[in-house]
Amino acid sequence: MSKPKTITLAFTGASGMPYGMRLLEMLLRSNHTVYLLYSKVAQIVAQQEMDLPLPSQPKEAESFFKHHFQIPDASLQVFGREAWFSPVASGTNAADAMIICPCTMGTLAAVSTGMSQNLIERAADVMLKEQRQLILVPRETPLSTLHLENMLRLSRMGAVILPANPGFYHHPQTLQQIIDFIVARILDHLKIDHQLMPRWGEQNLSHSDDQC
Repeated sequence: MSKPKTITLAFTGASGMPYGMRLLEMLLRSNHTVYLLYSKVAQIVAQQEMDLPLPSQPKEAESFFKHHFQIPDASLQVFGREAWFSPVASGTNAADAMIICPCTMGTLAAVSTGMSQNLIERAADVMLKEQRQLILVPRETPLSTLHLENMLRLSRMGAVILPANPGFYHHPQTLQQIIDFIVARILDHLKIDHQLMPRWGEQNLSHSDDQC
């Protein structure tokens, strides 16, 4: 069983909200404390992709997610976009790790240059300066030279760039299994136990002994 962690999770306005929601569910079900942030555009994307009307008020949002996932005792705190006195805004009370999932290229660029113009960007900046784990999950294609340069800059700072590019070697039969592939990779990097899918070598690969 993984030791409980404090995780900052941010949703931004990129496509891929099902990844973020599934990750939130898994973190809460694993009894980790989650600090949740999301942008206005993330609310639009959640409505468009999942028919989920994410509340704008933090307390309403906390109740919403606990009811949605049916985890009434979940350790979840939602912070508004101007909650500059929240724990995520300072290195004196930094979380163990932060994930931005999904991550827009605008957010990625802002974090790579230390903009800190909103709470999500500031929380990510805190992770970098405190040398805590920062994972960004972009979902964009194709990638421009500027996108790649921003990713390289962040990688050199110690951030993990984990694109939402699911594999298919586990023979997914449902959309949920494709989503879980990415969520499992995030949880692996956080060193959080899960049973979402078998790891490489744990499944019977029918052609593993075939010759060319």
